[in-house]
Amino acid sequence: MTRKYFGTDGIRGRANAGVLNAATAMKVGQAAGRHFLRGSHRHRVVIGKDTRLSGYMMETALVAGFTSVGMDVIMTGPLPTPAVALLTREMRADIGVMISASHNPFADNGIKLFGPDGFKLSDEDELAIEKAMEQDIPLAQGDQIGRARRIEDARGRYIHAIKQSLPSDIRLDGLKIVVDCANGAAYNVAPSAIWELGAEVVAMGVEPNGLNINDGVGSTSLDAIKARVVAEGADIGIALDGDADRLIVIDEKGQTVDGDQIMALIGSRLAESGELRGGGVVATVMSNLGLERFLASKGLDLLRAKVGDRHVLEKMRKGGYNVGGEQSGHMILLDHATTGDGCVAALQVLAALVQTGSKASELLHLFDPVPQLLKNVRYSGGKPLENAAVQAVIADAEAALAGKGRLVIRPSGTEPVIRVMAEGDDEAQVKQVVDDICAAVEAAV
Repeated sequence: MTRKYFGTDGIRGRANAGVLNAATAMKVGQAAGRHFLRGSHRHRVVIGKDTRLSGYMMETALVAGFTSVGMDVIMTGPLPTPAVALLTREMRADIGVMISASHNPFADNGIKLFGPDGFKLSDEDELAIEKAMEQDIPLAQGDQIGRARRIEDARGRYIHAIKQSLPSDIRLDGLKIVVDCANGAAYNVAPSAIWELGAEVVAMGVEPNGLNINDGVGSTSLDAIKARVVAEGADIGIALDGDADRLIVIDEKGQTVDGDQIMALIGSRLAESGELRGGGVVATVMSNLGLERFLASKGLDLLRAKVGDRHVLEKMRKGGYNVGGEQSGHMILLDHATTGDGCVAALQVLAALVQTGSKASELLHLFDPVPQLLKNVRYSGGKPLENAAVQAVIADAEAALAGKGRLVIRPSGTEPVIRVMAEGDDEAQVKQVVDDICAAVEAAV
């Protein structure tokens, strides 16, 4: 079945335009609710959201959908995506829903679904829900319509849970930490958790107004936090995205530390303590060759998955790994969370800073990245990668990089762009290869 609604990470698009509107949200609630009406117990769903203005509309529509098929609804208000996954398990809910478009601008929104185990839904579940959305969905009888309530302690529950990911003797006293919450879902919980552990916190991106999420702040807009870390003389900077499932770190010199370096740190430290499972780390095809070489020097493997944290998670669970992630900052630490959790990952980095007594610039740059270049080509329709001229240029590029680098070309799962990435030891060759392919794609579209 061809997907109409679900992409690589739930349903995402421009709010109130195209398929992502209140009517669709209500239909998702009805279809997902019916799909998880299993057993004779009273069924419930946990719904969280980030700080986008359209979140009010989407939340109300989802509540209507779920209650109309007989599910009770628990609303948490603004909360990170991993917190919704956590509460879904803790509250014995049948399904969890996060309303967020992650790192996208405020005008976009999305719906992410979690099963009762706190993991994102399988392809089979998503396809079943899509199929149900195209059909008439049986509604609950009048006396079986669901109830809805909002809980006030969701933030506190999550703060407690992520602090439990650290040994009880770890304190952050003496550290000055800039925490950038992207005016998003973690604007309250992330600074609070780090402050409670003893650090001096300089918070930024913590004044959401519904329109400023990811706007010049957060893990995809790093200039502001880099400048703030240096200006404040801070020890480290923590940059989250709109729903706080990804992390980028800034060292005390204002240098960026991406997901590959974070995986290198966490993976190698767990290996040293005998706590790393699977014999390595799971990343994606986009992770730098330098990470692969670093892990190999430690006797560890790098297993690559398709882009998307759900694909990383699938390989982690199948192979028994407990550390995985993406270069973009999604960090999945299965000992502590069932999905990417920027706050949990940040605490692991801060713990390493305390335990080693090292400066962030010394601790977090464990390998020299191989020259890598990623460019995006926007297109309005069609399948440019099937164009004969584009395929010929790609074939030439693969031949040129054979044995000396890698080439990854893929359509984005969240927006109409072709992503072209190449890496290799020869930086000039990498740039030429990417430019040639982008030019061919642009000519085709």
